[in-house]
Amino acid sequence: RCLLQAIMAHNYGPHERVSDMHDDEVLALNPRADVHATVRDSRVTREQKRHWKRNEECNGCYKHNDFDDVKHTTLTERAALREAARCLKCADAPCSKSCPTAIDIKSFISCIATKNYYGAAKHILSNNPNGLSCGMVCPTSDLCVGSCNLEATEEGAINIGGLQHWALEVFRKMRLAPIRDPALPPLEKLPSSYYKAKIALIGAGPASLSCATFLCRLGYQNVTLFEKNAFPGGLSSTEIPQFRLPYDVVQFETRMATDLGAKIEYGKKLGGNITIQSLKDNGYEAIFVGVGLPEPKVNDVLKQPLKGILNSKSFLPQVTTASKRGMCACLGTLPELHGHVVVLGAGDTAFDCATSAFRCGANRVTVAFRRGFTDMRAFPEERELATREKCELLPFCLPVAVHGKNGQLTHVEFIRWEKHDDGKYYPDEESRFKLRCSFVISAFGSTLEDEEVIQALTPVAVNNGRIRVDETMQTNVPWVFAGGDITGNGMTVEATNDGKTASWFMHRYIQKLYHASVPDVPQLPRFYTKVDTVDVSVEVAGIKFPNPFGLASAPPTTSADMIRRAFEAGWGFAVTKTFALDKDLITNVSPRIVRGTTSGHTYGPGQGAFLNIELISEKTAAYWCRAIKELKADFPKHVIIASIMCSYSREDWHALTKMACASGADALELNLSCPHGMGERQMGLACGQKAHLVRDITSWVKEVSSVPVFPKLTPNVTDIRDIAVAAHEGGADGVTATNTVSGLMSLRGDGTAWPCVGTEKRTTYGGVSGNAIRPIALRAVCSVARALPGFPILATGGIDSADVGLQFLRAGASVLQVSSAIQNQDFTVIDDYVQGLQCLLYMKACGIPFKGWDLQSPPPVYATHELLKDLPKFGPYQHQRWSARHAEQHQHQQQDPEVSTAPIEAQEPIPRIKDIIGSALGRIGTYNELTHKEHVQAFVHTDMCINCGKCYMTCNDTGYQAITFHPETHLPHVTDLCTGCTLCLSVCPIPACIEMVPRTTLCEPIRGLPPGTEPQRVVCTVGWAHVLFKSVLNEEPSISLQKKK
Repeated sequence: RCLLQAIMAHNYGPHERVSDMHDDEVLALNPRADVHATVRDSRVTREQKRHWKRNEECNGCYKHNDFDDVKHTTLTERAALREAARCLKCADAPCSKSCPTAIDIKSFISCIATKNYYGAAKHILSNNPNGLSCGMVCPTSDLCVGSCNLEATEEGAINIGGLQHWALEVFRKMRLAPIRDPALPPLEKLPSSYYKAKIALIGAGPASLSCATFLCRLGYQNVTLFEKNAFPGGLSSTEIPQFRLPYDVVQFETRMATDLGAKIEYGKKLGGNITIQSLKDNGYEAIFVGVGLPEPKVNDVLKQPLKGILNSKSFLPQVTTASKRGMCACLGTLPELHGHVVVLGAGDTAFDCATSAFRCGANRVTVAFRRGFTDMRAFPEERELATREKCELLPFCLPVAVHGKNGQLTHVEFIRWEKHDDGKYYPDEESRFKLRCSFVISAFGSTLEDEEVIQALTPVAVNNGRIRVDETMQTNVPWVFAGGDITGNGMTVEATNDGKTASWFMHRYIQKLYHASVPDVPQLPRFYTKVDTVDVSVEVAGIKFPNPFGLASAPPTTSADMIRRAFEAGWGFAVTKTFALDKDLITNVSPRIVRGTTSGHTYGPGQGAFLNIELISEKTAAYWCRAIKELKADFPKHVIIASIMCSYSREDWHALTKMACASGADALELNLSCPHGMGERQMGLACGQKAHLVRDITSWVKEVSSVPVFPKLTPNVTDIRDIAVAAHEGGADGVTATNTVSGLMSLRGDGTAWPCVGTEKRTTYGGVSGNAIRPIALRAVCSVARALPGFPILATGGIDSADVGLQFLRAGASVLQVSSAIQNQDFTVIDDYVQGLQCLLYMKACGIPFKGWDLQSPPPVYATHELLKDLPKFGPYQHQRWSARHAEQHQHQQQDPEVSTAPIEAQEPIPRIKDIIGSALGRIGTYNELTHKEHVQAFVHTDMCINCGKCYMTCNDTGYQAITFHPETHLPHVTDLCTGCTLCLSVCPIPACIEMVPRTTLCEPIRGLPPGTEPQRVVCTVGWAHVLFKSVLNEEPSISLQKKK
């Protein structure tokens, strides 16, 4: 740096231009406008594209012993947030209607969009205790995704499974143990039927785990699962490969049941050491059968004594035992496959066998099946994974013989099946052919043929390997219920729902035994943790708010009925639409509320701003006073604030204040800030922009008011602190900060604005609301809080999540008013906000376990293999990455993972809302209070870089030319010229790819010209000095100053 300063002190003659001096090497790949059409030989392009190709799929040669997640639905946090933002959160959402477990899908996706992953997990687990498994393996294209309304648009349906997977993966890392519904009676106060009744569940697969979880939520204390294996999960553990469903996911879902009190006894086999009747004789009053189908369906052709003939029931358990760490006491050995493997069948299991075969050493895999592609039983998710991994598909083929040599399989013989006009398939005996292979794996489905098991089920009837049940999951035996594979519901999600359904009707059956009544409509408890017990109430100006979230005086409070529905949804308070005396009644124009343009061309929900030219309420003061009285009678614990407006008249303010107080309102909000329309009537903004008027009006209201008074401040002033101080001097109990910002949103191509009114298409300045004004509102809250410490502030302006609400509280707000976020969705967002805030407070009390987390976002995970850190993800480098990952995978398999699963508990008292109000103010101040001695620099984590060059371009054209961009790898490198401006991090599309780290070298500003230099004396500029600096250090390029000149 000192050498650089010395070089730049060199003076040049007056004929040299400072503005022309730059580093050609640094700017070599910076975008330039084309002035001519590009001419390039196609052969050159064909050669170049191989270097830059990203969508080349990895085939089997790189998959051997690699059981990492490969599902195309798996999302990172960045992808999850973008996908969640696309969701329309539809009314009467068809996705939920198509989910067998009836998950409230739009609500959990809404929580993800606001980074409230706990709230998302709560919505999922409330209806589906196996939600993480289902998020990974559900055939969503046939269920929720298949019903998504966005399927009607060009961008396609939402990746619901991927979002469910992401939310529950984050929740799993939170390690929060479940508890029973805190609103239900504690266990010790439940009737004897809950702790006396013994309930047995046979099998520990998805159906039984789901049933046990809901029974424990209801309060049953003697729930036991009997599992034949030494591990839980059933077919989820033994037959779904690790790369689709890791074993630690099954362990997590098992803990969700055992943490509530369920017990599991391993080594208990139906037909071995237990039977239905023996359990009944041992006092179990209700039994749930959730066993799988243990035997494979095998074609007689394959019953030959040849090596190399396998079936899914023998092959997949061997694969999972060898790849799922922690499932068995010691890892087994993968089946040793080689050469060409043929898989027979077209269901999901067949494709699991095919993709697993690559990981067991197969060089080539072919899936042969009897029907055509349009009649395949496998869901698209399974087929797409297999084809991505270069599995070959062979339709219309029926195996008729196998051939071998020296006891080893060598060929499978097929005949072709043809589909005729009647829709049926017929064999074509003349179309026979042989397919050379080393192994054949049959996957024709499963059944129950074991006589010992069938006999052990007595007195339950078994027909064709299935147990028949009614809509309550009850068998022919009243005290026996069943679900899952054994009843014909083979999907994990359907098995989960079977267990869920059975739990309620088992509950009803048991309670009737004890002569207790049960509601006709099922009332299964939802999912809870200690997070849900966190108190988020707050007291402001002597008023207790149930939670800090309420409705602003805006479109959501247009009528009393809307406020009623908001209270029923869980909002803590509401500010009525502003009303006035009858002489000041208004009539609104239309159109008057339009979407903003600050978020670009975004349509549907998620608007970053709205603009409105709506005035105050069209309803009379009498209507609102009666409404307030009725609402307070029905919701005595909720807070209602009456918003009132008058002109600068003491008599009018006295009259309206008395009416509002008499109605029973908890407080008054004085609308002195409406930015359009009302100011022209000498009301609203006309009264709120001058401090002495605010002081006078506040004092007039306080003369007659019996409740706290909060003047609503306008941001359309030079310094909002002056207005707040005036309100304080007038006797206000607090203020509301702030109202909408006056603006003109946009002009259309013909020069008219939107909204435009009437045939003349006229408009006026309106109030801008939503996220676009959040920085203004946050600054206003902070400024007022610093000017008037401890003065209550009702904050409003762009609050759309628990995260944002917490920001306002830390900046000094007491409670939070919401409007635009509801306009974007509906009243139910309150669940998201309250649960999210509870979670953030609980995490803060947990301390160290959440170190490194950013609110509810877990810390980023960077590559550990050195080679992966500097390899791009395209072309020839991608193959090197696959090899490096394979080596890293092998290394990790030699070590047992050490991941703690112990539940996290709060280590400190959980903060109350009052404890965090204003907690950030001590770090907010003037510029002169900032240090000039501690600087940062950008650091690029190249293993996360996608090589877009956004950091390079912004640094070149709006920064300090401190980033180089490699022409072959497209990896950026930050040089010592970085001043820590943070532009690169701001435009980077990948979260945590760029990190600002403490600078280790002295940071001295580059002045360009030394202080005191006369303007006509020209010196070298920063970019050129950089090149010369590298030359002095004998780095490339070595360009002499004379040569450059």
